[in-house]
Amino acid sequence: MSNYFAHETAVIDEGCEIAAGTKIWHFSHIMPHSKIGENCNIGQNVVISPEVILGKNVKVQNNVSIYSGVICEDDVFLGPSMVFTNIINPRSAIVRRGQYQKTIVKKGASIGANATIVCGNEIGEYAFIGAGAVVTKKVLPYALVVGNPSKQIGWISEYGHRLNFNKEGVAICPESGEKYQLKNNQVQKVSK
Repeated sequence: MSNYFAHETAVIDEGCEIAAGTKIWHFSHIMPHSKIGENCNIGQNVVISPEVILGKNVKVQNNVSIYSGVICEDDVFLGPSMVFTNIINPRSAIVRRGQYQKTIVKKGASIGANATIVCGNEIGEYAFIGAGAVVTKKVLPYALVVGNPSKQIGWISEYGHRLNFNKEGVAICPESGEKYQLKNNQVQKVSK
């Protein structure tokens, strides 16, 4: 008896690990040697390739393919139809299995609908990738990035609100009341 839910149309291959409380919805495919943490939600028509690792409480919206080489830490949000790549220079006639590049999405990061994450990059903790953005380089923790190619336009709180820093480099999240410090182009949460 499994301790997770899988819709009857989902395909769960042998050799994958799925933790308690996870839900896998219609027409999704979980491939061998992938690891899915506790309380994840895998939407419709999702493919999770071999060797993919999802932490706890990862939300994967409909129509997302997570390819080998991708690691998502706890509390990551993957918006509808967003895209990961895993080969930097794909060609149909040239087999490049074994050349997959690693992409890491750090704790609490959100990737918006229809965004593309080019392989070999790291998305920092609590970063926010806007809908439709094309990420071609490393994204800093708490960064807000948009566009094609993506560029940073500001900073964002753990609750997903734009941070407005004063002259001392301090900002307060309007929802949580948490305080953030901007110093040397890096943001840290200071206190609640």
